[in-house]
Amino acid sequence: MLYWLVTSLTRTQKQLLFMLADALSIILAMIAALLLHAVVNPDIESVSGLMLPLAMMVLLGGAVSWWLGLPHLKLNAYDTRGITRSAYFAAITGLAGVAFSRFGTPQLALPVYFNFSLLLLVTCVGWRIMMRYVTLEIYRRGGNRMRVIIYGAGQTGQQLALALRHDNRIDPVAFVDDNPTMQSQVVAGLKVHASSAIQDLISKKSVQRVVLAMPSISPPQTARIAHGLRKIGVEVHALPSFAQMVGEGELRKRVTPVSLDDLLGRNRLESQLPGVSHAYTGRRIMVTGAGGSIGSELCRQLIACKPDCVVLVDHSELSLYNIEKELRETSQGMSVVPILGSILDESLMSDVMAQHDIEVVLHAAAYKHLPLVECNVLAGLRNNVLGTKVLADCAREAGVERFILVSSDKAVRPTNVMGASKRLAELVVQDLATRSTGTRFSMVRFGNVLGSSGSVIPLFEEQIARGGPVTLTDPKVTRFFMTISEAARLVLLAGSFARGGDVFVLDMGKPVAIRKLARQMIEGAGYTVKDEEHPEGDIEIKVTGLRKGEKMHEELLISSDMLTTPHQKILRAQESYLSEFELATALKDLRMAISSLDEEMARGVIARWVEQGEKPAVEKQRV
Repeated sequence: MLYWLVTSLTRTQKQLLFMLADALSIILAMIAALLLHAVVNPDIESVSGLMLPLAMMVLLGGAVSWWLGLPHLKLNAYDTRGITRSAYFAAITGLAGVAFSRFGTPQLALPVYFNFSLLLLVTCVGWRIMMRYVTLEIYRRGGNRMRVIIYGAGQTGQQLALALRHDNRIDPVAFVDDNPTMQSQVVAGLKVHASSAIQDLISKKSVQRVVLAMPSISPPQTARIAHGLRKIGVEVHALPSFAQMVGEGELRKRVTPVSLDDLLGRNRLESQLPGVSHAYTGRRIMVTGAGGSIGSELCRQLIACKPDCVVLVDHSELSLYNIEKELRETSQGMSVVPILGSILDESLMSDVMAQHDIEVVLHAAAYKHLPLVECNVLAGLRNNVLGTKVLADCAREAGVERFILVSSDKAVRPTNVMGASKRLAELVVQDLATRSTGTRFSMVRFGNVLGSSGSVIPLFEEQIARGGPVTLTDPKVTRFFMTISEAARLVLLAGSFARGGDVFVLDMGKPVAIRKLARQMIEGAGYTVKDEEHPEGDIEIKVTGLRKGEKMHEELLISSDMLTTPHQKILRAQESYLSEFELATALKDLRMAISSLDEEMARGVIARWVEQGEKPAVEKQRV
């Protein structure tokens, strides 16, 4: 009730109440001064004749209070300046009482008005201080204040606690500090606890956030503490020192973002790649894996091409919801159709293509996380190979004009199941390209995509945020990189260039050394690398060894035969492929292995049929 009453008052109402309180203080102070005078002088005459001058003092005092701005001062901001203004108010009102005393009887001596002024000052200051504490307690008990623990009871923590006392939305409940000499003490009105008690404090005091107020410790140490606290289930914020915020001395740190040009080892190609709107304007397009990194970017770039309809296919409900919501907000009336389902559902894919009269299929759906597919061989092969076969067959039967497969550099001479599954998917598409008279089948092959799910970039960012170490499989490992927007543009361009059976690759420049990339990201985040030469560094780069099936260096081409395209940065590869009979045999054996849950048989299929130059792409002992 009290909380509702306090919060429902407008600013003007509060100011009027404060002015009335000052007027009431004048009456109370005069009564107290007269009582004090009566004690000293018991023979004082009746004071009924003082009502007129008292009324005049109340009216003038109210005007003086408003003129001095006392009703405008917030209780939280009532400091030395407020007390000074209250002293002026009391002095002016006392002098006014001396001037008005000639209108009343009896005539009071000057000491009465002096005492009145002192009592008025005490009353005005006293009720404001009291109201401040009462109001804070009302907010504390009735409001939805955020309860915080301050980690670090040093100077910065104390300054923070004092500052938060003036904020009605935040309630600091305790200090936590690792220094044993500080523990159990009361600092800035809050008890200091050991860090081992923080979980109990969070539970007992319903703490929502922990603020790290330890700017003197290194950023990785701060990151490690924050990471441990987040595991408890509480928000963690780090507070720099006030000197650091204004940039004084050596405490100021300037963080230089990592340049994408440095990460890629070349200039970005968005400005060099031509537009593709003419190939997709007014078309009806299906995008599989629409909620993924590449699929969602394909959808965003398609919006600018103004297609007639975009059908979004994904088996993840959340991913599909997010991209569908985003496209509806930006598509400006374009038809957006979300389809929740798997590319392995042949009847669903056929019905969708027929119902929406699909003209172009952009197939980006795939299991692409190398370690996961290596541990889930049958699921990876079923989705990546048989799913592509189902979708491609449906596209041909529906008379789709163009089918573009999004592939990977890991499909070139693969040493892992994921890469082998992508190469088999390429062979499926190449086979259909030789036998299809209506649909033009093609594929696009590129390297790692910066920022995509499973990419090394988000992994490094997460490890740096935790304070390290940054894990590296091998000091000599290299990878090709491109941005998500480049990858999506390349897929769309490939669709406009396709003649049938094409394998498009992008001139991606030189491969990037992952060790160099890790160092750039650490230094770009404002830290230093910890190694033998710099043992005092912030974050260590830890070598963990190549994972099963992982290459030291990725490749983009199986053969060296290359053809040009209408754009100099995009090349067309000429590669061998399986005959119709060979592919049919491979798919038959693969289906049999999957239906019988025979992982060894499935590995044997890819060991036999995936090419690696003149040898099988994945040797039996490796796969």
